[in-house]
Amino acid sequence: MPAIGPDDNVMVPAKIKGILAPVLTPFDQNAQPNVGRLVGHCKWLLENGCDGLVLFGTTSEANSLSVGERKRLAEQVVSAGISTRKLILGTGCCSLSDSIELTKQAIELGSAGALVLPPFYYKSVPDEGLFRYFGSLIDRVSDERLRLYLYHIPPVAQVGFSLPLVRKLTERYPGTVVGIKDSSGDWENTKALIASLGAHDFDVFPGNESYLLAALQVGAAGCISATANVAARPLQAVFQSWRAPGAKELQEAAGRVRIAFQKYPIIPGLKAVLAKALNDELWKSVLPPLLPLSSADSEKLFASLTETGFPWQQLSMR
Repeated sequence: MPAIGPDDNVMVPAKIKGILAPVLTPFDQNAQPNVGRLVGHCKWLLENGCDGLVLFGTTSEANSLSVGERKRLAEQVVSAGISTRKLILGTGCCSLSDSIELTKQAIELGSAGALVLPPFYYKSVPDEGLFRYFGSLIDRVSDERLRLYLYHIPPVAQVGFSLPLVRKLTERYPGTVVGIKDSSGDWENTKALIASLGAHDFDVFPGNESYLLAALQVGAAGCISATANVAARPLQAVFQSWRAPGAKELQEAAGRVRIAFQKYPIIPGLKAVLAKALNDELWKSVLPPLLPLSSADSEKLFASLTETGFPWQQLSMR
């Protein structure tokens, strides 16, 4: 059950730890989100190695969806029976008012948290500007149930969270700013976050499972990885066994899948794999400006995955 808040009346969502999938969004031939496929995929993920789900992150193509589309999809997923205790909703937008609207909905739905991008259109903004943005977001949402996870992805957003900024936010909003997804690809940054904040009930999730074992060994909460959409069980094996003999071999096996995907655009690649495994061409659909993976690259990716021992049969069982 969720914990009771400080005033004994506010229901605070329990924090999710472990392997989380940033869920792919399926689209139909008219470029509209396909709710049936999305719900089916969410259910499969939770039954096949995922401790939780992140809707509307980068892998979900969230920034190609409108606020209205995101709100409707979130409501539909919850109405279809996906447990809100297993859901973190991506709510970060360049517009502060949009972020507030989506974050309020995440709380009203009872989600386990909100994953929030920095406002990413204006580059080279000072930490103080980002602090004011997040302070305004938290103050205007004004709800003790809010559990906010920072989304650090400078390779894409080109705006990120410095360690001093993260410290300042956690000190000003303890119990509200509770974690970060570190998709910097910089292991030294991930280690620094864990070393500085891990003892303060602040959860660090690397966004690349290549660092999963090493991160768990120094105190990470798990990982939020795109490849969990198709291969969460090997990651769960690492999470469950990281203290045991053989953990290094499990990590290496999981890492080989990541290496295969890294040669191609990862969202089209993941969707190509699902389309093949499920014999469902609609899974290839991505929203512009993304393009589906070419047939030639798809075949190369499939061959590389097969060489890793990729669980095609498990993926096809829906």
